[in-house]
Amino acid sequence: MNATQDPTTISTTSWEIPAYEKFVFKPRKSVYCVVIPVINEGDRIKSLLKKMTDLKISYLVDIVIVDGGSVDDSLRPELLKAHNVSALLVKSGPGRLSSQLRCAYSFALLAGYEGIITIDGNDKDDPKDIPHFIAALEKGMDFVQGSRFIEGGTSQNTPLVRSLAIKLIHAPMLWAASGFRWTDTTQGFRGYSRKLLCDKYVSPFRDIFSDYELLFYLSYIAPRLNYSCCELPTSRIYPKGKVPTKITGLRANYSLLVTLGRVCVGDFNVKESNLNEIQ
Repeated sequence: MNATQDPTTISTTSWEIPAYEKFVFKPRKSVYCVVIPVINEGDRIKSLLKKMTDLKISYLVDIVIVDGGSVDDSLRPELLKAHNVSALLVKSGPGRLSSQLRCAYSFALLAGYEGIITIDGNDKDDPKDIPHFIAALEKGMDFVQGSRFIEGGTSQNTPLVRSLAIKLIHAPMLWAASGFRWTDTTQGFRGYSRKLLCDKYVSPFRDIFSDYELLFYLSYIAPRLNYSCCELPTSRIYPKGKVPTKITGLRANYSLLVTLGRVCVGDFNVKESNLNEIQ
């Protein structure tokens, strides 16, 4: 597949992107890319990449890893090249997940990709579903959300508190605020169209998105702007025992709820007064 979008037509004047270094191992060859955000994932990212290699995912899409500052030596170039990774982006600027994603989305859009699929680097999602995300984007979907809770989806070993929080708080709040009946709003297995990410009324390239805000915001704003959204059944399997997660403790979970509430009341919406500044 060859992309037709000319990346030079994008105006990035108003984009706020954290500093990052890029290591490109091979040129773009696909219309779509898979973005994998990681930080100190160790054997989990190695396992995910092996699965993707066995599934020949790199024959369908380019693979881009965005690192938030790993120090575990899990992203050695020779390993990444062996698994057909196209590029490694290493964020050095401030922020956490949303900052990583802004680095990766800007890189992908400027490289000419027509759509972006994201999958967490902690090996909880099954990459065999990636072709379904590609198919949905090719049918014209702008936002494709993976869901373990719809028919055909699989949820294994999900902590009870997390499962209840998603079903009783997170998804219902975003459903009410956005108008789209989401069922699984916290996982990062998603697909986005170029059109959605480049819309000035969405404007994902802002410094206010530094932690988990961007994940919630895109689930909220895409339906409100009448973009085509859907959910696909996916498999999300937590390992038994200690849960690999970056969200721990009451303070972190309370902070997420506050952020969710702010998203749902429009605190992150593009202000009319700022539209002329956004290209």
